[in-house]
Amino acid sequence: MQTTVASPSPASPPMRRGPYAELLAELNRGQSPLAQVRHDATIPFGPSMRIERFLLGNGLRLLIVEDHSAPVICLQTWFGTGSRHEREGKTGIAHLFEHLMFGETEETAHGAFDRMMEEAGAETNAATFLDWTYYHTNLPKDALPLAMKLEANRVAKLVLRDPQVSSEKEVVANERRQRVEDDVDGAVSELLYKEAFKQHGYGWPTIGWMADIQGFTTEDCIAFYRTYYAPNNAVMVVVGDVEPREVLRLAQEHYGVLEPSVIPVEDVRPEPPQIEERRLRTEKQTPTQKVAIGYRSPALGDFDHAPLVLLNEILFGGRSSRVHRAMVQEQEIATEVRGWVGTFRDPGLYDVFVSARGEHTVEELLASLDPLLAAVREQPVTEAELDRAKARLELSLVQGLETVAGKAEQIGFYETVLGDPSLLFTRLEAYRDR
Repeated sequence: MQTTVASPSPASPPMRRGPYAELLAELNRGQSPLAQVRHDATIPFGPSMRIERFLLGNGLRLLIVEDHSAPVICLQTWFGTGSRHEREGKTGIAHLFEHLMFGETEETAHGAFDRMMEEAGAETNAATFLDWTYYHTNLPKDALPLAMKLEANRVAKLVLRDPQVSSEKEVVANERRQRVEDDVDGAVSELLYKEAFKQHGYGWPTIGWMADIQGFTTEDCIAFYRTYYAPNNAVMVVVGDVEPREVLRLAQEHYGVLEPSVIPVEDVRPEPPQIEERRLRTEKQTPTQKVAIGYRSPALGDFDHAPLVLLNEILFGGRSSRVHRAMVQEQEIATEVRGWVGTFRDPGLYDVFVSARGEHTVEELLASLDPLLAAVREQPVTEAELDRAKARLELSLVQGLETVAGKAEQIGFYETVLGDPSLLFTRLEAYRDR
């Protein structure tokens, strides 16, 4: 293949270097290939902000948003590993690691991470779900170097020995007893997803089955850690009173020495078509009867997801919604009604939950609910209902972006699940256009 390079004519615009060319040349001077950083994209985030995406040579993605309104920062690290990435017999290991990551490292004792961060004025937390795990830190501006150092330390040098693993297994087992086995809503939700997903990993609980939790070995944990807690499986989001130069310098210093791992190709097993209703009845210690329903729903990135979220708002969004008004206020047969459209990478469930009032039965609840759901299939919703649903959703989205933590969470979530950190605003436009 022949390549021809032509000089621009005097009328041609000058060749432009990237916006961070000089900075990156300075930062990369003398760095190893793993620590070399490049600017990947400038991504609009709403009408006035932008996300700068950078990549380290080892695969770490860095998303930086400058917000100098207050001397605070939110640092989040998202890993592309959740319960869907597990396998039967080893369920719950992603959640177990959420606990283990706050433990001992080769450089810090057990409990030192939280203590050092609290002394610096920071607050930390973490969460695991079906598609992801993330670690969250709100901190004053001057604590960023410490936070980056400690985060990289636990990604690279976590101590995984029998005493540490056994201790956290017992903590998680107790959490399961409290949140699932001794909690009606938790137990019912677990049964719902187990019945709905016979093949896909969404069918087992994020916390894991008890036998799997108790059966984890230290070797299981080491293998999981070395595979998934790697820079090429991570997204670091930094939002707040920061300068890209400082964030990139710290990332090179603390993360630029980490080797990438080989991330296994995910063996996704789609659910076979469901051709008839599945129904379970279970006995729990609860004063009134309850019903949980799961309807097949589109994946977060599908075209139909946003319209379904709008429809759910019309049906279940607040006291003036159709279902609340009919079943709670007028018929007085329910005390609680709610619906939620799963925000998952793959097709999930539209969860509907109704709790009966007094002696009313599940059969009465379904006899009231089914016509309400049928009505929205047979007749268009009113413009007033649609406008109200749009306004409520827009208000919720905007309120969620008032803090640096709210911005960071939305950016990390959409980057991890769908690969586009600005999709929150795309969804906002989708709601407005319906």
